[in-house]
Amino acid sequence: MIKEAIILAGGLGTRLKGVVKEVPKSMALINGRPFLEYQLNYLESWGINKVILSVGYKSEIISDYFKDKYKSIEIKYSFEDEPLGTGGGIKRAFEKVKSEYALVFNGDTFFDVDLQKLNTFRKKKDADVLLVLRFVDDIKRYGAISYDAENIITDFSEKNKKSGEGYINGGIYLINKNYFQKFDLPEKFSIEKDFFEKYYSTHDFYGFRCSLYFLDIGIPEDYYKAQDEFKKLPY
Repeated sequence: MIKEAIILAGGLGTRLKGVVKEVPKSMALINGRPFLEYQLNYLESWGINKVILSVGYKSEIISDYFKDKYKSIEIKYSFEDEPLGTGGGIKRAFEKVKSEYALVFNGDTFFDVDLQKLNTFRKKKDADVLLVLRFVDDIKRYGAISYDAENIITDFSEKNKKSGEGYINGGIYLINKNYFQKFDLPEKFSIEKDFFEKYYSTHDFYGFRCSLYFLDIGIPEDYYKAQDEFKKLPY
């Protein structure tokens, strides 16, 4: 089973201004608890014992709160002096990963994925890069992802270009560290635009479909929705 995870926890929460005080988006309070705490409880329930928090904006709020341990999870920090993008944040955080594979999570999305099934799928496909896909009624806010009969990703569509139901990037990835580090990647880049969408046509990136609970708190509407829905989560 995978034991290490990276969480991209440095987001500014620009679209949440006005409803969330000046804290990193991952520290937005859901029923009096930081969003990040729900993610860490979820990861602990699956046996993750080390989490690297990729932090930037007001990182001291996160490090002062969680320090170097949360329950049974060892906490490490990967600091950004300036925004590196999702890809740059992952690249730097991987320097602190010891295992062959690590999970990567967006710090503003809760997706209740069965990590055992995800890892079994990874082994079956011998996949170096896995994106967890979520079916939604309207892809417009996210952009859609297509895949073939072998679950290899075949296309990405841009946000706001199409509407209707389909599968989206759920914000959870399982990545082979050595494979990822072989690419000539810059210090600052987007994991979505400059890695997934750039290389999927020449490399086999797999999609793992999951229909369990999913919520992105990046907009006020869904942040308010979390206040009610998270009461039903076991985390």
